[in-house]
Amino acid sequence: MSRCRKSIGAIFLVLVTALVTFLVTDYFSIVLPGGKVIVSRREFAQYQQAAKLLAIKDILTQRYVDKVNPQVLMDGAYKGMASSLNDPYTVYMTPDEYKSFMEQTVGSYAGIGIVVSADKDGNLVVVSPIDKDTPGAKAGLKTNDKILEVNGHKVSGKDMDKAVSLMKGPAGTYVNITVLKVGETKPVTIRIKREVITLKTVSGEMMENKIGYIRISMFDEHTYDQFKSELDKLNNEGMKALILDLRDNPGGLLEISAKVADTLLPKGIIVYTEDRYGKKEYTYSDAKYLGKPLAVLVNGGSASASEILTGAIKDHKVGTVIGTKTFGKGIVQTMAEFNDGSALKYTVSKYYTPDGYNIQGKGIMPDIVVQLPAGYNSITVPKDKDTQLKKAIEVLSSRIKG
Repeated sequence: MSRCRKSIGAIFLVLVTALVTFLVTDYFSIVLPGGKVIVSRREFAQYQQAAKLLAIKDILTQRYVDKVNPQVLMDGAYKGMASSLNDPYTVYMTPDEYKSFMEQTVGSYAGIGIVVSADKDGNLVVVSPIDKDTPGAKAGLKTNDKILEVNGHKVSGKDMDKAVSLMKGPAGTYVNITVLKVGETKPVTIRIKREVITLKTVSGEMMENKIGYIRISMFDEHTYDQFKSELDKLNNEGMKALILDLRDNPGGLLEISAKVADTLLPKGIIVYTEDRYGKKEYTYSDAKYLGKPLAVLVNGGSASASEILTGAIKDHKVGTVIGTKTFGKGIVQTMAEFNDGSALKYTVSKYYTPDGYNIQGKGIMPDIVVQLPAGYNSITVPKDKDTQLKKAIEVLSSRIKG
C-alpha cells in the first residue's frame, strides 16, 4: 500500500471512529497526530470537509503526472470555492492580487488605466477608462468592449482579478489586449504601453451663465477632498448652478460617494444596505447642502458608488438626471484579510436608494434621456458636440433665469 493510501485510510478510520461517538452525543473526542481534541457536531462536519480537501491535495502532490506546487493547488481550491457562487464580485485574491487590487483605491499604479467588470453573460467588459489620458483610453478601449485575452491568456468575468493583474506591470512595458469592440464581429489585439496611472479623480471649470461643472471619474480615498476643493473654488467664482458629470464613473468607495452626496443633499437618507438576515444600515445626510440647481450626467459606464449618488439625488428631487441608463450594480462587497496577505472579497449586502430601489441588473433611468452623437463617448466627445452636456446647460439656464 502506498503512503498516500495509508494517509487517506488513517483519516477515514479516525472519522469513522468519531462517528460512533457522534451518534450518542453532540460532543466527542477524536485522536489526531497532535493529540486528542474535543469537537462539536458542527466542527466535526468541518473536519470531514478539511480531510477530503487535504486528501485530494495529497493525491495530486504525490501522484499527479507532473510536479505540482502545493500552494497553487490550495489557491485554486480557495478560488474555486469563491467562484462557485457565480458572483463575479466574490473572489479570493492571493497576496499579490490583493496588493494590486488595493492600489486602485489609494492613489497610483502602473497599468493601462481601465476599469473592468462582468456583464450578465459572464464576459469581461470595459466599464470605462479611468481618464481620457490613460493608455487604455488612448488605445480606443470603450465601455462594453469585451476583453477576451490578456497577453494570450483567456479571461472572463469569472476571473476579472486575474485579468487586472495581467494588465498591470512595470511602467514602460507592453501588454497585448485581445478585445471584441462594440458593434464588431471579429476581435482585434491591441498592444498598449503601460504607464504610471495617477488617480486625479476630480476636475472642474466654470461654464456659461455661471454654471459650474465638476466631473468625478471614480471614488477613491482622495476624491472627496478634491471635490470639495473644486466646489469651493466654483462657489467663490459666483456659481449659480452645478453640473455633476458621473459619466463612465465605475464607482469605488461607498463612504466617499456618501460624503459627496452629503454636500449636495438636504437632511435625509443617502443610501441603505440590507444583508441576508434583513438587517438594514442607513447612511444619512445633514441639513447643510448646496441648495442650487443641479444636473447629473450619467451613462452605461456609471456604476456602483456613482449610482448611489445619482439615485440619492434623484429620489430627493434636488437635481435632474440626464443621459442614458446607468450600469446597474447594486450590491456591496467587503474584505476578509488573512495573515499571509491574501484576502477574500465577497458580496455582503444589497444597497437601496432612499426610496427603496435596488438597481442591481436594472440601472437608473435618467429624467431626460439624451444620446451622444454616434462614434463618441463621454471621454472623447468635444464640448461643441456633447449633446448631454448641452441639455444640462439648457435645463439649468432656464432655472437660473426663472
